[in-house]
Amino acid sequence: MATISNSTTTAEDYSEYNKILDKYTVCNITKIRDFSRVFLPTLYSIVFIVGFIGNSLVLCVLVKYHKTYNVSDLCLFNLALSDLLFLISLPFWAHYAAVTEWIFGNFMCHAVTALYLLGFYGSIFFMILMTVDRYAVIFHTNNFLFLKHRSLRARITLALFMWALSLVASLPTIIFLQENKDADGWKCRSEHQQRLAWKLVSYIELNILGLIIPLSVMVFCYSRIIPILMTINSPKKHKVVRLFLVLIIVFFLFWTPYNIVIFLKFLHNLGYMQSCEWDQDLHMAMQWVETIAFSHCCLNPIIYAFVGQKFRNLFWKILKEWFPVRLSWCSTTESEFPERMTTLHTYISSA
Repeated sequence: MATISNSTTTAEDYSEYNKILDKYTVCNITKIRDFSRVFLPTLYSIVFIVGFIGNSLVLCVLVKYHKTYNVSDLCLFNLALSDLLFLISLPFWAHYAAVTEWIFGNFMCHAVTALYLLGFYGSIFFMILMTVDRYAVIFHTNNFLFLKHRSLRARITLALFMWALSLVASLPTIIFLQENKDADGWKCRSEHQQRLAWKLVSYIELNILGLIIPLSVMVFCYSRIIPILMTINSPKKHKVVRLFLVLIIVFFLFWTPYNIVIFLKFLHNLGYMQSCEWDQDLHMAMQWVETIAFSHCCLNPIIYAFVGQKFRNLFWKILKEWFPVRLSWCSTTESEFPERMTTLHTYISSA
C-alpha cells in the first residue's frame, strides 16, 4: 500500500511539474519564422516602393505648384510627409525580418523606431485634422475662431501641434526600445523586465489612437456632412459623398483587422489563450494584418489627392515636364489650387 501511495504521489508531482513546464515553455514557431523571413521582406519592399512613389509625387506637386496653403492642403502635405517617414523605416524592418537579427546598432534602433512611430501617428492625426477641417468648413464657417485659425501662422502652429502629439505618443516606445542580445543574436526591443508591462500599454494605445478615435471622428463628421451635401443642387455632390464613404470604408477595412489582432495579443499577454495553437495563429495573423494596414499609406495619395480634378491636372502637368515625349498626348488645364472654400458649392466644385 505504501508503494502504491508513493507511486501515486510521484505521478501527481510529475503531473503538476508538466503543467508548470507547459505553461512556461515557448511554443515552436520555427516554421512561422521561416515563412516571415520571406513573406515580410517581400511585402514590405512592395509597400515601400509603391508608397514612396505615390507620396513623393504628392509632395512634388504641392511644393512645385502650390502658392498658398489652406488647412486641408497643409494636412495633405503633412499626411504625405508622415507616410514617407513611415515608409523609410520599412527597409530596416524588412532586413530585420529576413536575417532575424538587428545589425544597425543601438542608435539606429531608436532612430528607425522614431521614424516608424512618428509616421504612423502623424498619418493618423493629420487624417483626423483633415476630417475635422471639412466638418468645420460646413458647420462653423462664420465662427470667428474658425476664421482666425485660417491665418498662415495659425496653420503652421496647428501642424506643429499635430507633430508634437505624434512625438508624445511615440516617445515612450522610442525610449524603452533598445538593442539587446539574446541566444539568437542582437534584437531591437525593450528590456525583458520592461517588456510585458509596456507591451500591454502600447497595445491599448494602438487600439485607442490607431482605430477608436480616428474612426469615431470620421464616422461622426462625415455622417453629419453627407446629409448637408445631399441638399445641395450640384451634379458633383454624389462624387463627394462617394469619396467620403470610401475614406471611412477603406480606413475601417485596412486598420480594423490589425487592431483586432493587437487586442488579441493584449489578452494573450494577460494570460488568456495560452495554448501553442493560439500563439502560432497570432504570430501568423499579425504578419498578414500588419502588411494590410501598412499598405494603407499607398492608398492615401490616391484617395486624398489624385481623386481631385485639379490635383490630377497638376499631377499630369508635372509628369509631362519629367517625360515630355511619352506624355505629350495628355492634356492638362492650367489651374491653381482654389482659395479657402467658404461655401458648400465651392467645396463640392473642387472635387
